Amino acid sequence: MTKSYKIQIHHRQAGTHHTVQVPDDRYILQSAENQGVKLPFSCRNGACTACAVRVIRGEVYQPEAMGLSPNLRDQGYALLCVSYPRSDLEVETQDEDEVYELQFGRYFAKGKVQFGLPLDED
Repeated sequence: MTKSYKIQIHHRQAGTHHTVQVPDDRYILQSAENQGVKLPFSCRNGACTACAVRVIRGEVYQPEAMGLSPNLRDQGYALLCVSYPRSDLEVETQDEDEVYELQFGRYFAKGKVQFGLPLDED
């Protein structure tokens, strides 16, 4: 039997707040869009971080979130495009660059990536 949960979304970049109902067998992003809420997204398949949120309260199930490391998931990050609600939720959108930096910045900062990047170009 399908359950439906109340999702509160704080869209940081737009300064808006939205509340939507999402069934536990539907992706949060798609359900929010179907209810007229415009949120950031790009790939829609869990590979990038454009739709990343920080979960303030509640629980999501996101087995297809390839774009988030287990460490970031443990810190409460989720990708709305491939997240199913498992409780009522409160989430806050994140800047894609911030999430990318949290996930990959340590590699670039320590010089572990040494080729294939246009770092020497002006």
